[in-house]
Amino acid sequence: MRVVPLLASLVLVAGGAPVSAAPVPGAPACPVFPRDNVWRADVSKLPVHPRSAAWLASSSASTRRLHPDLGSSGDPATPYGIPVHVVSSSHEKVPVEFEYADESDPGPYPLGDDTPIEGGSDRHTVVVDRDTCTLYETWATERTSSGWTAGSGAIWKLTSNAQRPDGWTSADAAGLPILPGLLRIDEVRAGVVDHAIRFTVARTDRSYVWPARHQAGAANDPNLPPMGARFRLKASYDISRFGADTRVVLTAMKKHGLMLADNGSDWYFTGAASNEWPDTFISEMKSVPAGAFEAVDASSLMVSAGSMAAKGAPARRRTPRPGYVPYTPRPPAARTPAPSRPAPSRTTPPPPTTARTSPAEVATTAPGATVSGRAHRRDTAGTDGTPWWPWLAGGAAGTALGLALLQALRRRRA
Repeated sequence: MRVVPLLASLVLVAGGAPVSAAPVPGAPACPVFPRDNVWRADVSKLPVHPRSAAWLASSSASTRRLHPDLGSSGDPATPYGIPVHVVSSSHEKVPVEFEYADESDPGPYPLGDDTPIEGGSDRHTVVVDRDTCTLYETWATERTSSGWTAGSGAIWKLTSNAQRPDGWTSADAAGLPILPGLLRIDEVRAGVVDHAIRFTVARTDRSYVWPARHQAGAANDPNLPPMGARFRLKASYDISRFGADTRVVLTAMKKHGLMLADNGSDWYFTGAASNEWPDTFISEMKSVPAGAFEAVDASSLMVSAGSMAAKGAPARRRTPRPGYVPYTPRPPAARTPAPSRPAPSRTTPPPPTTARTSPAEVATTAPGATVSGRAHRRDTAGTDGTPWWPWLAGGAAGTALGLALLQALRRRRA
């Protein structure tokens, strides 16, 4: 992964649409979506959602603290977080066989021996073509003896606010792009995080709210948050005791908030993979109580259901804090390509991480939410790559045992 300093110029695309001044690291000509994208919306003044208390209770916010899913794993080649890989348009593009081909962009995708894959069971890839400003994302990615496979995949134009088709998944269960929700070390060091941050909870409703396009719910229960729900750190929460880097992130959480993008452990938020996240920053973020957050009603931001453009988006980028020195990363550790794995069998039922739901099961929604009649995946999410789906083969009893094991594994990393 190549990382470059943030640029301060404002880029305009055809038609005069505002584009972010914060480029993709390693791709200075590419914005992380247009400047008026919903990920950058200011939610600090939005009303509290009427189901805020219920959604917090369902995710154990009164006893949980934030967990930054980023930083050193002990293996320099595979830090925690989701790796972002930048390539040129000359990179070989390959076909990918998708488990959910009916909701995936067919590609081809720029994957190869140089492509870093997220550790654990989700196995995301995030690849940016710096010449065409095209974003490629996949989930449950494997390189087999017969080629590349993945659970699902999505291709995005970084200069556009265009949405996925209604009801389609992406590399995230909410049908949203992953890249704009990743916390990055370069932006934290610059003193400016100008977007919402991707996070997960264990159980979601079988519904979704804009800007999400897809659901992966555990139950038809309006007391569970839907995909796409927005949360913010309360304005009253005192951040003065924290270090500078932590204050930068907490300030962003007050202004731009968190976006519910996938199922996983409660109150885990995601960053770009890097070994350079400071231990003190990680420790301080782990001390922030989830109960200091509140859900907001972001429906007033929507311009169109088919667009990620938001009303009231900022017109220009804020200035980095005084004394900012452009970030120069250390070269990444050498990676040894993972050995090829046998192709997954298509004759056996998929593991519960890719469980589908029939339209008949999708019956009720939270007020104002949209429901997908299409199949969904990831009723529960794996964590550290330990094979866990066989626990679920026994039906309901197995499901409860498997979920308990997942939570235990997550706590070992906390």
